[in-house]
Amino acid sequence: MRKIIVFNQVSIDGYFTDMNGDMSWAHKNDAEWNTFVADNARGDATLLFGRITYELMAGFWTTPYAMENMPVVAERMNNLPKVVFSRTLDKAAWNNTTLIKGDLAAETRKIKQEPGNDIVILGSGSIVSQLAQEGLIDEYEVVVNPIVLGEGRTMFDGVKEKLNLKRTKTRAFGNGNVFLCYEPTA
Repeated sequence: MRKIIVFNQVSIDGYFTDMNGDMSWAHKNDAEWNTFVADNARGDATLLFGRITYELMAGFWTTPYAMENMPVVAERMNNLPKVVFSRTLDKAAWNNTTLIKGDLAAETRKIKQEPGNDIVILGSGSIVSQLAQEGLIDEYEVVVNPIVLGEGRTMFDGVKEKLNLKRTKTRAFGNGNVFLCYEPTA
């Protein structure tokens, strides 16, 4: 069965976007971090997005700026298979994207059963919180950034039940970021 992995960056006070939905505070540019990001991008996962994150990603990774400044990541983002869940989009124009309008949990259960590589959710806080409540997320990869936002959105807005997790991996970076991996315990 395919695993569903969340990869998100958060502020030290737990927000993955600020109160305006901005994530630019998470963008670092140093050799150690850039190598980690490029190595991560070399994987062969299917990317899963909600509409808002999908539109942000498609609007950025297809630009000449992204292709010039982050060629490895841009190439992977543009060519990996992608799934976007949306009730409002009529089509998904970004290369190699499948649009799904059906029930998030039911459709995700189907995707997990299909043959293929693991599925990675980037951003998409409402998707993360809904799938977490359904017990469909197998791993949480969280990068804690050394910044306090004060307000914003967490990945778990709307989660009603406690999620018990165990840490499986940790890595600290010179820029202050800390990479943490967790898996559900039950």
